[in-house]
Amino acid sequence: MSDYLSVSAITKYIKYKFDQDPHLQSVLIKGELSNFKKHSSGHLYFNVKDKNSVISAMMFKGNASKMDFDPKEGDEVLLEARVSVYERRGNYQIYVNKMHIDGVGNLYQKLEQLKKKLTKEGFFDQSQKQLIPKFPKKIAVLTAGTGAAIRDIHTTINSRYPLAEQIQINTLVQGAQAKNDIIDKIQQADELDVDTIIIGRGGGSIEDLWNFNEEDVVKAIYNCVTPVISAVGHETDYTLSDFVADVRAATPTQAAVIATPDQHELRQYLKQTNLSLTRFIRQHLHQQRKHLEHVSSYYKFKTPTLLYDQQIQKRDDLEKQLKLAINQNINNEQQRLELLKNQFNLKKFKASINREQLTTKQRYNELNKVMHNYFINQKNDLARKLEGLNNLSPTNTMLRGYTIVNKGDDVITSTNDLSENDNIVLTMKDGVVDAQVKKVRCNDE
Repeated sequence: MSDYLSVSAITKYIKYKFDQDPHLQSVLIKGELSNFKKHSSGHLYFNVKDKNSVISAMMFKGNASKMDFDPKEGDEVLLEARVSVYERRGNYQIYVNKMHIDGVGNLYQKLEQLKKKLTKEGFFDQSQKQLIPKFPKKIAVLTAGTGAAIRDIHTTINSRYPLAEQIQINTLVQGAQAKNDIIDKIQQADELDVDTIIIGRGGGSIEDLWNFNEEDVVKAIYNCVTPVISAVGHETDYTLSDFVADVRAATPTQAAVIATPDQHELRQYLKQTNLSLTRFIRQHLHQQRKHLEHVSSYYKFKTPTLLYDQQIQKRDDLEKQLKLAINQNINNEQQRLELLKNQFNLKKFKASINREQLTTKQRYNELNKVMHNYFINQKNDLARKLEGLNNLSPTNTMLRGYTIVNKGDDVITSTNDLSENDNIVLTMKDGVVDAQVKKVRCNDE
């Protein structure tokens, strides 16, 4: 039994072999992310796969924080990792040190970033979308001059609505010069007074369709006054031009269907409308005829004078009543005017005015007398107060032989405030004396 190894022992040995192999310490792997999870610790757990195989992988938080993109399910990535064995499960896995988005993945990442930016700026708002005219007179078609897209659009429009004039504008849809050419052709089409613009091309890879993801192309479509139908790619090929266009068509053929009505459906509709309108007119005429017969049988129409005899008499009665009412109103107003004249006596009014004027003059004289006496009393009172104030002033006091003693800024009022050799100032009626205290004698000594 001693020859048998435990599961842990063989697993440790295999792990040791992996860890010692220099070829497995740093390997470069290309693949697609699947089963991607970010742990609360910040570590990443995922699988890397291709068409034939799957490898378990993890990336520690420290390495994950250095990535220049946010990985997600389905991303094509380039990895730098070491290969080892996870002993607990006995599985081999890779520990990723660095992760970068693959070339095409970079385009998808750039596409998502630009989509978020333009969405935030309002380029894809539904409120900005225009309605596609139902019966267009002119349709501008921007696509390559040759290929299935232009043939499908022309064939479909001719089949559905041959009345629409098609204006073909040959446009580069792929390559380095395509972006500027697409923008120029969109602006050119917008100035042609067409009803609808179709921008289309066949499907392709993200690289082939990339010109329709360019921000300047998106803004050119957004600024179009003419409604735009985007038919770039096929069912699963979405570009930013599809999001900003007024309508997105899955294929060029569908774009032509959206842009035009079906002539067969229109004929059927016109035929049905003609039948409905004819039926309605017949019913309306029948109803109006019956109404006319009913009205014409009315007895007053057989004797037309009955329609206005009563009204003439009624008008005469109303006229008579109006004249009576006017005369009565005039009489009432004349009587009221006479009463007012009787009440209004001019002599009495003048006498009343004279009395009021005399009373006003007397009160005016009385008021002047009262005000004169009041001012005299106030003047005398002010003179008495000024005389009393003058008697109390320090100047008059000094005139009687008194002196003001200052020690510094303080006025001395008691011998207790002075000491021998204090410097004092004596203010008299005719000047100031600087003095020094020789001796202080209080009354109680």
